[in-house]
Amino acid sequence: MNGQQLSLLFPILLIFVFYFLLIRPQKKREKEVKEMRNNLRIGDRIITIGGISGKILKIKDDKITIEIGSDKTKLDMMRWAISSLDQPSKVAPEKSKKKVEDKPELVEEDINEPEDASINDKKED
Repeated sequence: MNGQQLSLLFPILLIFVFYFLLIRPQKKREKEVKEMRNNLRIGDRIITIGGISGKILKIKDDKITIEIGSDKTKLDMMRWAISSLDQPSKVAPEKSKKKVEDKPELVEEDINEPEDASINDKKED
């Protein structure tokens, strides 16, 4: 009897493991993507499933017009073809700004004084 119960318990346990490890996370991701696609606004920067990056110009039902490239090419595509929002980081990395005061200033004496004293000796000869 104990062996039969274990043999029935194993497939049920396997179904629960598959549900929590595979099915549930996939449904959660699908829900997030669907919500993102429904909340698109004009002016959002997006990335399509084909890897094209652009800015949304017009939204009409399931059809979206985006602008890509520096020549401002316009593409019409379906809403389901958008894979993600292209969100730049909010905090831009600060560039290393060295102040002019950090650099040693040149004094007139340094400019007029030759690097090698032997050059002055040769000029005098």
